[in-house]
Amino acid sequence: MGRSGTETERLERIMARLRAEGGCPWDRAQDLRSLRPYLVEETYEVLDEMDRVAEGGSWTSLCEELGDLLFQIVFHAQLASEIGEFELADVAQAISDKIVRRHPHVFSDTRVSGAEEVLQNWARLKAEERKKKHGSEGSVLDGVPSAAPALLRAERLTEKASRIGFDWPDVQGVLRKLEEELGELEEAMASASKPAIEHELGDVLFSLANLARFLATPAEDALRAANRRFTERFHAVEAGLRKQGVPFGEATLLQMDALWEAAKAEEAALPRPASTPVAALTTLQLPVAPGAVAFWQRVGPLLGWAVRVEGTAVRCQTPGVALLLVPGTVGTAAELEASFAVDVSALVKAVEEAGGILHARERGQCVFSDPGGSVVVRSRTSAHDSTTLPTGPV
Repeated sequence: MGRSGTETERLERIMARLRAEGGCPWDRAQDLRSLRPYLVEETYEVLDEMDRVAEGGSWTSLCEELGDLLFQIVFHAQLASEIGEFELADVAQAISDKIVRRHPHVFSDTRVSGAEEVLQNWARLKAEERKKKHGSEGSVLDGVPSAAPALLRAERLTEKASRIGFDWPDVQGVLRKLEEELGELEEAMASASKPAIEHELGDVLFSLANLARFLATPAEDALRAANRRFTERFHAVEAGLRKQGVPFGEATLLQMDALWEAAKAEEAALPRPASTPVAALTTLQLPVAPGAVAFWQRVGPLLGWAVRVEGTAVRCQTPGVALLLVPGTVGTAAELEASFAVDVSALVKAVEEAGGILHARERGQCVFSDPGGSVVVRSRTSAHDSTTLPTGPV
């Protein structure tokens, strides 16, 4: 057995121990329904890390998040095993058998001309499998989850329909259809009919999702990246307003527009790396506002950092890099991501008592900065045992 098998079996044993008598009370209390939000949450956290890696970030966090997602799969397999339905080995066997069966061009003597024919064969093989199992070929659209995000589902529906030839011949046809739908949306807006506007807006969004498929640029990924850019730029606007002393909610549109354009210019001046950095980073020195040293002495240990004072500075040794926080002139706030193992309420309390600024708080997550806003930390719990999380909305 290779290392993968050994570690997978170890994870199975850990899961069984958590669920056994005398194990973890929280894990023992879970069922398929209660685990649903955690499975969805872990999936989206994997997507976040995939985006960061694509932008030149480290693969380390992606490894951790994939582990969290794997833990959810092992958890569900354990629940099934306890009632004699199936085990993790059955899950692995089923997907292995399916992949081999649907890749005859790899595992048998079938020949294909390219990726397009692979997809066509895939649709045909799935139809054959459905007919054997249910007595009917069903629909080529089967298998697209109705609960999936609507933009993603629209793209997958058009992709599946294209596998049996229901598609535009080229991207120009998609663009013409989008122009047609935009015209119909304008007509609906002129009519002021809410049902008509919703109908036509839906058609526009569906056409955009189809265009994204033709451009080989997933609409969900593109929109997620746009959301990230908006969030980063708007955080810069908020930081700029605080630096200018503008009271909360009293900024003019002109002030915010100026800060927005400045954030865009700074973003353009510092393009994201095209590949993952290979140089090892051991220490990062950051200027902090007066009073921040005492703050990090209090809060740093809650993030699992080893903290020690060095003259007027403070050194925070994290699992990945040492932060040397030195009193000085602060420009744009540095942004860090970190995990913590304490209850989120304890972290929030420490931040507030030490004079920090709490920007946002969600289940198992919070965003805060030190006094003066020198360093902004986006933190989330690193604990698998959700008894460390608050039980109600925060």
